[in-house]
Amino acid sequence: MTEVSSLTGRLLVASPALADPNFDRAVVLLIDHDDEGSLGVVLNRPTPVGVGDILLPWAGLAGDPGVVFQGGPVSLDSALGVAVIPGDEGPLGWRRVYGAIGLVDLEAPPELLAAALGSLRIFAGYSGWGPGQLEEELKTGAWYVVESEPGDVSSPEPESLWRAVLRRQRSKLAMIATYPDDPSLN
Repeated sequence: MTEVSSLTGRLLVASPALADPNFDRAVVLLIDHDDEGSLGVVLNRPTPVGVGDILLPWAGLAGDPGVVFQGGPVSLDSALGVAVIPGDEGPLGWRRVYGAIGLVDLEAPPELLAAALGSLRIFAGYSGWGPGQLEEELKTGAWYVVESEPGDVSSPEPESLWRAVLRRQRSKLAMIATYPDDPSLN
């Protein structure tokens, strides 16, 4: 098996050519990426379901909009908490993934994390790829890989995140942010 260079903590930004409707204009934060596969959450798919409707104890800590996000098409009946915690040390109930971004143990009492949280998002489901699957998709140009910023996790306007992430790139990728929703109308 070939060695995989970890993309953990980076963003996958769907190219306009990606045909899978689950990932149309998606921005995926990779939480884990190694030779056994990849796991991430879609940062720009808010649902109408409030966090309080499914995880009441965490509702007061969730950032705006205070809704559950669809993290991907896998295991929609499970929840993941992703939080930004500034500083070197994180509290009990939080595991650093990359930089200030980490996973929250949703079974832990929210009070353990409340004082340290910079932001929190709750995701129903996740995006997953088996060994080598993501690398094949990258070879076909389905995704752009870019650096994440802590504010991406808690963007108050998740619907505009795809364009915002592309626009901030210092390369030809910035131009893709202007790609029309329906190129046939161009």
